[in-house]
Amino acid sequence: MISDNLREIRERISRRCRSAGRNPEEVTLVAVAKTFSSEQIREALAAGVQDIGENYVQELVEKRARLPEEPVRWHFVGHLQRNKVKQIISWIHLVHALDDRELAVEIDRRAARAERTVDVLVEVNTTGERSKFGLVPERTPGFVRSLDGLGHIRIAGLMTIGPFLPDPEGSRPMFRQLRLLKEEIAGRTQANVAMRHLSMGMTGDFEVAIDEGATLVRIGTAIFGSRRRPA
Repeated sequence: MISDNLREIRERISRRCRSAGRNPEEVTLVAVAKTFSSEQIREALAAGVQDIGENYVQELVEKRARLPEEPVRWHFVGHLQRNKVKQIISWIHLVHALDDRELAVEIDRRAARAERTVDVLVEVNTTGERSKFGLVPERTPGFVRSLDGLGHIRIAGLMTIGPFLPDPEGSRPMFRQLRLLKEEIAGRTQANVAMRHLSMGMTGDFEVAIDEGATLVRIGTAIFGSRRRPA
């Protein structure tokens, strides 16, 4: 089932990229495995997935320990607490949801100890919903400027979560706003900024996100099925 689901998702990504005049290789599929088992992750890896996203540090660390031989690029896509940074900093591929300067300073400090530079995305709350994390769009450029001088993080782009509407077209204005913010920030000179990525679009709206420039789409239920606690 997972391999069939992945085949369908990849076909949809390719079709949408072609209709938008984009190269499908520009879009990375991040399989979000929150609550799914390490064996289900292994199935996805066998079907060609390389990028796995997790929302909780403990679950991420446990699953990585169960898959030591797998060449996974691990993405942290949830809200990262400062006291959990040290558990993942030496090997995490990408942190998707930075929205706090103190967290940025902690990531930078721990990354310096690990002698590496960590890629992060700044989370933007484009829907205005209080239940969501992220910076308001107007504060985002200033926030990025405030991180100048942190030499062990690289601000690699922006991330947002759409509004969960029945019609995926409802997400388009938010995705477009994120793309315009990325272009604005990319036009400025800052040593630790490399605006390569837009992480936006999930199972219900990833095709609209591709239209608007997504380079990372975060898909869980369309790959793994209905969520349940891992065995």
